[in-house]
Amino acid sequence: MSKRFALFATAAVLAFGAVTTAPLYAQMPKKTVTVGGAPMYPSKNIIQNAINSKDHTTLVAAVKAAGLAETLEGPGPFTVFAPTNEAFAKLPPGTVDNLLKPESKPTLVKILTYHVVPGRLTAAGLMKAVKAGEGMAKLKTVEGDDLIVKEDGPGRLSITDAKGDIAHVTIANVLQSNGVIHVIDTVLLPM
Repeated sequence: MSKRFALFATAAVLAFGAVTTAPLYAQMPKKTVTVGGAPMYPSKNIIQNAINSKDHTTLVAAVKAAGLAETLEGPGPFTVFAPTNEAFAKLPPGTVDNLLKPESKPTLVKILTYHVVPGRLTAAGLMKAVKAGEGMAKLKTVEGDDLIVKEDGPGRLSITDAKGDIAHVTIANVLQSNGVIHVIDTVLLPM
């Protein structure tokens, strides 16, 4: 599945290259942001940084169980909406344990790839897309379904999943060597 994901991600990046906000990224200072008590270095990739965040241990365990770590260490670029441990804790009791079982791998891959969008989309790029879309932007995820991005108050973003649940971006623009992470407070679920 990891090779299929990598091929899809590469094709999607090529196909969606026009939505990548590389010029905005180039203008942004490459600051080290602290997430989960650990510095997130722009010179490291998504996995190298995520494994150090105390707020993302569940996400990292899920990525490893799904066999997606190698892909997210790749060149990307990827935009990842990264749910915190607290976001996973909002799911019904036993959900995370069940998803981490080997027999649940296809479902886990589907959920995790729903949190990934091809390209490097900073908060400024997302906000620009929202304004151009008259209040909302539709993003095609690597999983294949759409996410809806809206402005959630001045300078803040929300992400709505296919089921209508809303995640709020709590930390934006955590720059990585192969993309950008936006920390969110709710797990996004595809149909």
